[in-house]
Amino acid sequence: MEKLSVAIVVHYEYEKAAAAVRSIEKWTGPAISKKIYIIDNSESAGEGQEEFKRFLSGYGDIEYIPDPSNPGFGAGQNKVLGRLDSQYHAIVNPDILLTEDVFSSMISFLDQNPDVGMVAPRLLDEEGNLQKAYRKDPTVLDMGLRMFCKGHFQKRQDAHTLQDQDYGKVFDVPFAQGSFLVVRTSLFQEIGGFDERYFLYMEDADLCRRVREKARVVYYPGASVVHKWERGSHKNPRLFREHVKSMKKYFKKWGMRWK
Repeated sequence: MEKLSVAIVVHYEYEKAAAAVRSIEKWTGPAISKKIYIIDNSESAGEGQEEFKRFLSGYGDIEYIPDPSNPGFGAGQNKVLGRLDSQYHAIVNPDILLTEDVFSSMISFLDQNPDVGMVAPRLLDEEGNLQKAYRKDPTVLDMGLRMFCKGHFQKRQDAHTLQDQDYGKVFDVPFAQGSFLVVRTSLFQEIGGFDERYFLYMEDADLCRRVREKARVVYYPGASVVHKWERGSHKNPRLFREHVKSMKKYFKKWGMRWK
């Protein structure tokens, strides 16, 4: 059994994913046995795919899993469910960079806190600023303000993104963004991983709610990673539509809370 497994879903973002892998390999010491799974959801052999596969083959702890059907982010992550033989499992986006040994401290925290099921680190932008990636459970009002009224109703938006919290301390977080999460593997398998009805977006909010039915979800300030957050649905009409579709599925499942 490995101490850690890592899953990264890729959709043509080969350069970013390669950088993420390099940083994981650099900053994860030999004391942590690990297996990295790369799930390639690219529908065709795009530019850079063969070079990326050659790059991955240079490491002995990586398994490449192609799925050109592109079933979505959550379904891609779930490809590894039956393969996992680890104590802890990391859900990692390709736009993540490690700049320190985060896994040692996060795993140590989980070892010492058996009531915690999943933990999120400090997500920083490239300038070192803490991102607003920790939130209350979504409501129709909060999602509407976030999608359509950015810069307005700031008090409400600050409350939703937990701006009143002390980010120098550990605290329970209802909804931790799924860019980088470490979960107990047995718990992740017990709940069946991600709900595959979400193609993209909201699957992390759903996952946090289902983990919280079994254990705590916690923000942990003792580890930091860089997240090159592009907020694609705010810029791309197709991704925006996917976000709205996922919101509808989320509220149908969990109830139409308005505020």
